[in-house]
Formats: sequence, C-alpha cells, structure tokens
Amino acid sequence: MHIKELDLTDLNELQKVSTETFYDTFAAQNTEQNMQDYLVNSYKLEKLSAELENKNSFFYFVLNDTNEVMGYLKLNVNDAQSEDDFENALEIERIYIRKAFQKQGLGKILYNIATTRAVQLGKRRIWLGVWEHNQNAKAFYQHLGFDFVGSHIFNMGNDPQTDLIMVKTI
Repeated sequence: MHIKELDLTDLNELQKVSTETFYDTFAAQNTEQNMQDYLVNSYKLEKLSAELENKNSFFYFVLNDTNEVMGYLKLNVNDAQSEDDFENALEIERIYIRKAFQKQGLGKILYNIATTRAVQLGKRRIWLGVWEHNQNAKAFYQHLGFDFVGSHIFNMGNDPQTDLIMVKTI
C-alpha cells in the first residue's frame, strides 16, 4: 500500500470515495432523504474543489498495490478547522475506509499521518468530532488516547445530530 496527498486532479475520485464511504457508514441510521441532502451539499465538486485548494486543508488517499483507493483522510488547521475553539491544533475532519478494506489497520495508518502532519506543523493537539452513536469510532479514538471534551451539532439534512468533540495532546 501507499499514501498519496491529493490535488485537484483527484477531485472526481475524492467525490466518489467520499459519497460511498459516508453513505455506507451512516445510511442505516438516517433517512434516505437526509442522506441524499447531505451528500449532495457536502460532496459536490465545487465544494470539494474549494477544500482541496485551501492551503490549510490536507487530503490523503491510502491505496493498495493496484492503486485502488482503500480510504482517505482530511485534515484541517488554522481557519480551515470546523470549530474556532482549538488554537495550535490540527483537526481530523474525516477518516473513512471503504467497507472492503475495513478492519485492516488502515484507520491507524491514517491517524499516524495526521499525527506526523501535526508535529511537522508544530501543533500541540489533535481534535475531531465523532457522532455520538458511532460506537466503533468512539472506541477507536479512545484507544488512541483521545478524551471527550464537549459536543457540537452536526446537521444531517434536516436532522440536527450531536457530535462529541475529542482531543488528544501530542
């Protein structure tokens, strides 16, 4: 496997993988209408293009030996972070692994990229939001040493949901 930092040439593949992994992860717990509304708004090409062009956001694919995308990572620093409360921090906004590649340690590999990037940028903390009902993700991040420090609202279509904020000092 190998890691690739994304640029605009990866836009269409990013959209495909983003919508697929988000849908697979959350469709069973949400209405189809809310899922479609979220996917259309959050992963449209114009929005993803702007995110890729933001100098304070970083995207990475983890690919297998045949260059198939197994998962991806999105990181934010400074004004690209989705919350203003975290100075000198790096946000892990997305770690998503395609279903066929889950339970193979890829989440940990992507987390290690986040940690390396945070150190390179001189950040002291890593933070993220995780849906309160995503037990697997909460357990994964707790195992990595993250602590719960608060919450915020995440709008899934017309359904306001609670994301728990987790932080780790590095």
